[in-house]
Amino acid sequence: MGKKILVTGASGFVGSFLVEKGLDLQMSVWAGMRKTSSKRYLKDERITFIELDFLHQENLLKQLGAFKEEFGKWDYVIHCAGVTKCRNKEDFEKTNYIGTRNFVETLQKLDMVPEKFIYISTLSVFGPIHEEDYKPILDSDTPQPNTAYGISKYKSEQFLMSQNDFPYVIFRPTGIYGPREKDYFLMVKSIRNHVDFAVGYKKQLITFVYVKDLVKAVFAAIDRDVTGKCYFLTDGQVYTSRAFSDFIQKELGNPWVLRFKSPLWLLKVISLCAERLAALFGKSSTLNGDKYKIMKQRNWQCDITPAINDLGYVPDYSLERGVKEIVAWYKQEGWI
Repeated sequence: MGKKILVTGASGFVGSFLVEKGLDLQMSVWAGMRKTSSKRYLKDERITFIELDFLHQENLLKQLGAFKEEFGKWDYVIHCAGVTKCRNKEDFEKTNYIGTRNFVETLQKLDMVPEKFIYISTLSVFGPIHEEDYKPILDSDTPQPNTAYGISKYKSEQFLMSQNDFPYVIFRPTGIYGPREKDYFLMVKSIRNHVDFAVGYKKQLITFVYVKDLVKAVFAAIDRDVTGKCYFLTDGQVYTSRAFSDFIQKELGNPWVLRFKSPLWLLKVISLCAERLAALFGKSSTLNGDKYKIMKQRNWQCDITPAINDLGYVPDYSLERGVKEIVAWYKQEGWI
């Protein structure tokens, strides 16, 4: 049997790719997820599923205790569970921060601390900085998260860093895209319908990371002798705000496209209205107050040199290659 690894949030976009990579490496993979979560991309019979209740520590203690009694402890944990959009902003705090804290404290209480605990955070913990000089964000910069999502992730990071001798590695990826992802898919769908929508008139420099490159970096961190470190992840390039839509248009056969650019004040109004309308129906909206702040941010550059030096990280996917792959996947799966 290979090393035992737990991937939380395994049913999600990123989590499902992490599970697949663990299986490819002949690890014994546990997929942590809610009972109601989909197993659409988790069909491999080698996967062992485990239900984990991060919001209720007493339940979590029983669940992890039962696992320890039968299997011992995991060699590695990749904590990918979390939410990127919620009906109530308080849910970001509960799920992303309190859930992470409960999980780590329970692992410590049961003497189940793994050799390495990988935490998937976000570049959004730094918020809108270097908006005037457009310098890359550095690890030494002071985080200024301005979204409920970014704040919850930042608090989780701070908690992990406060734990003595806890073997964490934190990843702060920029915008993650790839097959199975649904938010960026909306742009593909929009371009296919001959509409491109952009916001703001001030220059915007953005970055991306393909999901398979993120997974590659995570498992490099497992292999390397690194703990107590934080790493930004991008594909190593910086793009203008139109690059993504231009590559999509090319892969769709260059359909004609009407391009609209909205002032930020109009986007803010639309975002808040969409958020409130979704709340009336008990749903979360892709377009919301947090999303507005993310789309408003003008500088998404960050320094990936530490990941290159420490992990040997070399991205395989440029944005052009990644878009080619996702459009082919969307067509194959009948999404477009």
